[in-house]
Amino acid sequence: MIKLAPSILSADFTNLLQQIKILENGKADMIHIDVMDGFFVPNITFGPDIIRSIYEKTSLPLDIHLMIEKPERYIKNFIEAGGEIITVHAESTPHLHRAIQYIKDFGGKPGVALNPATPLSAIEYLLEEVELVLIMSVNPGFGGQTFIKTALKKIQNLKEILQKRNLKTLIEVDGGVNQKNIGELIESGIDIAVVGSAIFNGGDIASNLADFRTVCDRA
Repeated sequence: MIKLAPSILSADFTNLLQQIKILENGKADMIHIDVMDGFFVPNITFGPDIIRSIYEKTSLPLDIHLMIEKPERYIKNFIEAGGEIITVHAESTPHLHRAIQYIKDFGGKPGVALNPATPLSAIEYLLEEVELVLIMSVNPGFGGQTFIKTALKKIQNLKEILQKRNLKTLIEVDGGVNQKNIGELIESGIDIAVVGSAIFNGGDIASNLADFRTVCDRA
């Protein structure tokens, strides 16, 4: 079964708690939270205090995507705030293995993310060390971007590598996911779909979520 991780980057922050409850009732599997620092990516978003507030109000696991420079400096803070899955970018630190080890040491589940232009070879050496690989299908930093189709082949290639090495590492995709491409992404081999604008921006959130939930449950 494909897991669904709505991204609250696209949510209405003035009604965030209400919208989180809709996600819970719609059987989302987790909440995806994009953390941006204004350096690794242009925008600035959530910090540990906001994540702690969300954690205290929901039963859903928090999938924390750190789009920040040198994330190893703040990993403990985000785990203590309630982050369950902590994903760091391969491009964000010269000490990637150390960052992943910190996630484990502080009790989190480690993930590693790749920008569209970064090849899989950048992380092949540590696939045994992480629980998921996040394939970015847009350039990170903004919500509502158009899906980059080359991500499909990247996902397929990663799936082949994992199968050959008999690894249970999950594949997550983030960026431009909608009802037109979710089928192709599932066929390519994803395990987790991060969906933002296609759930929150346009129509009824509960209905949009239900449509994605139906597709994911059938896979």
